[in-house]
Amino acid sequence: MPLVRNLIVALAIAGASAALAQGTQVVFGGMKQDTKLPIEVSADSLSVNQKDGTALYTGDVVIGQGEMRLSAQSVLVVYSENSRRIERLEATGGVTLVNGDEAAEAERADYNVQDGTVVMTGDVLLTQGQNALTSQRMVVNLNTGTAQMDGRVRTVLQSGDQ
Repeated sequence: MPLVRNLIVALAIAGASAALAQGTQVVFGGMKQDTKLPIEVSADSLSVNQKDGTALYTGDVVIGQGEMRLSAQSVLVVYSENSRRIERLEATGGVTLVNGDEAAEAERADYNVQDGTVVMTGDVLLTQGQNALTSQRMVVNLNTGTAQMDGRVRTVLQSGDQ
């Protein structure tokens, strides 16, 4: 009987792994964020382009909004047509997104301020406490505190006995 039980457990794990390879939705409670809060940016340099309504921050860029922090080597801020509000932030180069005890790293992150979504791409690593998830793409919904991971998702979960 133990052999049959072990086989069933192995098949269940294999099925779960196949589902994770297709993509998975994760609770991202620490990433829930009020997207209407002010955005503060600090960087080594700033270049403003009035013609296309953008501002390029470079060199150890840190962006704060409430409890959320986003850091990268460069961030392009795109303003709406009337230039009164930020439409989106495009971060590249060692991107890290932190809120509470959850953190995510990627090569690139595009934050649509109006929609409250952050799309992270390129070797995404999400850590939640001692658990870690990796994928090629993750879409975070800051309004609901959820994330969808796609592109060969891999998960390492700690058993809690450690």
